[in-house]
Amino acid sequence: MYARIVTMILKPGSTAHFGKVIEEGAVPLLRKHKGFVDQIAMVAPDGKTGYGISFWDTKEHAEAYQRAGFAEVMKSLDAVLAAPGQVQVCKVTNSTAHHLAPARAA
Repeated sequence: MYARIVTMILKPGSTAHFGKVIEEGAVPLLRKHKGFVDQIAMVAPDGKTGYGISFWDTKEHAEAYQRAGFAEVMKSLDAVLAAPGQVQVCKVTNSTAHHLAPARAA
């Protein structure tokens, strides 16, 4: 499984609206993409930074989403973003929520 971690600078005063925009705008778009597993959104305590973590079955699915869906999702967040999101892609090594055990060395 792969995770895409998006760090977003939020507009002042948009913290409360961020979750609603994610749920009503971004999540329905994410669900349209093959390999999408789950999504988590968070806001830093100071309300200035939002984080979105989407989980994907494979690296290929995460890359396909980057090419064919990410721009649309980010556009759905225009009302709350002060700057474009920064993306990092990681291999998920373990997760209690997704019932993944730590990867074992070969």
